[in-house]
Amino acid sequence: MAAYFAAVIAIGVHFTRRQRDASDYFLGRHTLPWWAVMFSIVATETSALTVISVPGIAARGNLTFLQLPLGYLVGRVAVALWLLPGYFRGEQETAYARLETRFGPGARKIASAIFMSIRALGDSVRVFATAIPLAIVTGWSIPVSVVVVALVTLMYTWAGGIKAVVWVDVVQLGIYVLGGIATIVAAISLAGGLGTALSSAADLGKLRVINWTASLSTTYTFASGVVGGALLSAASHGTDHLIVQRLLATRDLPNARRALVGSGVLVIVQFAIFLLVGTMLWAAGADDPALSGDQLYPTFVVRQLPAGLAGLVVAGLLAAAMSTVSSSLNSLASAATHDFYAPLTGRRDPRHLLTVGRWATIGWAAVLIGGALSFRSTDQPVVELALSIASVTYGALLGTYILAGTSRLARQWDAVLAITVATVSMLVIVLAKPGSFADLAWPWYVPLGTLITVTAGWLSSLVRKALA
Repeated sequence: MAAYFAAVIAIGVHFTRRQRDASDYFLGRHTLPWWAVMFSIVATETSALTVISVPGIAARGNLTFLQLPLGYLVGRVAVALWLLPGYFRGEQETAYARLETRFGPGARKIASAIFMSIRALGDSVRVFATAIPLAIVTGWSIPVSVVVVALVTLMYTWAGGIKAVVWVDVVQLGIYVLGGIATIVAAISLAGGLGTALSSAADLGKLRVINWTASLSTTYTFASGVVGGALLSAASHGTDHLIVQRLLATRDLPNARRALVGSGVLVIVQFAIFLLVGTMLWAAGADDPALSGDQLYPTFVVRQLPAGLAGLVVAGLLAAAMSTVSSSLNSLASAATHDFYAPLTGRRDPRHLLTVGRWATIGWAAVLIGGALSFRSTDQPVVELALSIASVTYGALLGTYILAGTSRLARQWDAVLAITVATVSMLVIVLAKPGSFADLAWPWYVPLGTLITVTAGWLSSLVRKALA
C-alpha cells in the first residue's frame, strides 16, 4: 500500500514541470491519446463503489445488474454521434460553455453549479465507500481512512493536473481489474472448482442476466437497463464535465469518439468481472449475513487471501477510489475556474488561471472530505446510493441539451426554468417519494428528469411567445 501511494504521487510530480498554464492543467493541451482516455473514462466512472458494491449485489442476487451497462453502450454511441461534434467547435474549456453559446451565460452558470453540487455530494459517498475497505484492512477509523485517501489523491492531482490523472487512471484500472481476477481464482479454489461453483449458482438462478419483467418498480429489468442506462450514460458522458473534460483532452473528434465508444464496451467487460467476483464469493461461502453487501468483498480479501495477494487487491480498491476522486477534483476545479472565476473577475490569463485552479483543487478536496465524514453506513448498496444522487440532476442536464437542439423557440429563461423545475421535482421524487413515485426504481430517474426538463422548457417557450 505504501509503495502504491508513493508511485502515484511520483507520477504527479513527474508531470508538475509540464504545467505551464490552465490549458495544460485542465485539458492536457489536447494531446492525450484516445486509448489512455478510454481507460481513464472507465477508471473514473468505476470508483470503489463498483469494486466493493457490485460483488455484493451479485453475491446476494444475480447478474441482472449487467443489463445496465448494456444501456450504457447505447447511450455512448448516441453521444458520440450527436453531442460530441458540438464540443469540438471552437475552444471550449468546460462542458457548459456550449450552453452559453446557445442560451447565454446564465444557463452555463446554473448547469455548472448543478454539476459541482451534485458531483461533490456523489463523490463524498465514493470517498466514504473507499474508507470501508481501508478501515477493515488497516484497523484505522473511518474518518482517518477518509482523510488519508483524500490527501494522497490531492497530492498527485494538484501537482500533475489532467495528464497525471489520466495516466494514473490507466495504471489504477489495471491494478483493480487484476485484483478482481485474482479474487475470482482464489474463490473458485475455495468453492471446489469452477464447474461446481457455476452449477450451484445456476441451480439457484444466480447466473440470470436478463429480466424481461415489465415493471417500473423492479430495479434491474431489460427495459430499465437499456432505456434508463442509455439516458444515464448519455447524461454522464455527454453533459457531465467529469467525462467531457477527458474527451476534450484528446486530439480531435474521431479520437474522442473512439475513446467514448470503446469505454462502453470495456465497462461491460469490467462489470461482468466484478459481478462474477460476487458470484464466486457466494459459492465460496463468503456471504456472511452479519455483513452488509458492501463489506463482503473487502472482508473476504482480509480473511481468505494470502498477504501478497491481499495487498494487491487492497491497492486495487484504493486505485478504483482514487481514480474517481482525482478526476472529480480536477473537473470541479476546472468548472469553478472557467465557469465562475474567469467570467466574474474578467481575468483570463492562462498562467493566472493555473494558480486559481490549483487552489480550487485544494478547496474541493476539503469539501469532499467534509461530505464523506457526514455519511453513515446504509443498508442500500453505496453504488446505488451514488447513482441515485447523480440521477437527481442528470435528467435536467441532458434535457437542457436536448431542448437546445430540438426547440428553436427556447431561450435562456426557458432553459433556466426547465433546469430548476426538473431539479426540484426530482429532489422531491427521490427524497420524499410521494404517492405513485414511492416505488419507482432508480434507473428511471434520469428518463423522468429528462422528460420533465424538455416539457417544462417547451411549455415555457410557448407561453412566452404567446405573451410577447
